[in-house]
Amino acid sequence: MSEGYAALSVREIAKDAGVNHALINYHFRSKDQLVIDVLDAVNQRLLSRQAAMYESEGGFAQKWAHARRFYEDDLASGFVRLQAELWAASLANAGLREKFLPRLLAWKKLVLGAVREVIDALQADGTKLPPPFTPEVIACWISEFWLGMEFIDLLGVKDERAQHRAALDAVQCLLESLDANPSLSSSPVTCN
Repeated sequence: MSEGYAALSVREIAKDAGVNHALINYHFRSKDQLVIDVLDAVNQRLLSRQAAMYESEGGFAQKWAHARRFYEDDLASGFVRLQAELWAASLANAGLREKFLPRLLAWKKLVLGAVREVIDALQADGTKLPPPFTPEVIACWISEFWLGMEFIDLLGVKDERAQHRAALDAVQCLLESLDANPSLSSSPVTCN
């Protein structure tokens, strides 16, 4: 898949796997279904990894730092590229979009669950956020920022990448302050 999803062919896959291409067609019916099945296997493993991390002991800042390391690993592994290419291909392919969209939405659902955990912890300590700042709104910001960041990283836009890292660092700082003082007193937040 080094040439990307668009250039990928069932014959190439069969050749690389050392099997007859008719066997792949018989089992998967199409290139799209084969790639979705591969994506599913990896996606489920990565979602489970992320969910286990969110459920583990540790502060919110520590979990954010883990999520950032996971992202760098997923970027290096090619998973982020595969997901982005499927997203792009699904814009013009309704059948692929129908199969791909639930996989993307699973990530958004996972982020929403993590944000709800943070908001619940804040509320348990007496901190109330103003009404527009619901878990859904905050999770939307995070998810959409992350998806945009993925495309910029894949395109190799260095100036934007630096701004994204600064934004990720700012969230890290905010979470460190929440971990240190969940009641958010009036003392200023300072980060290294």
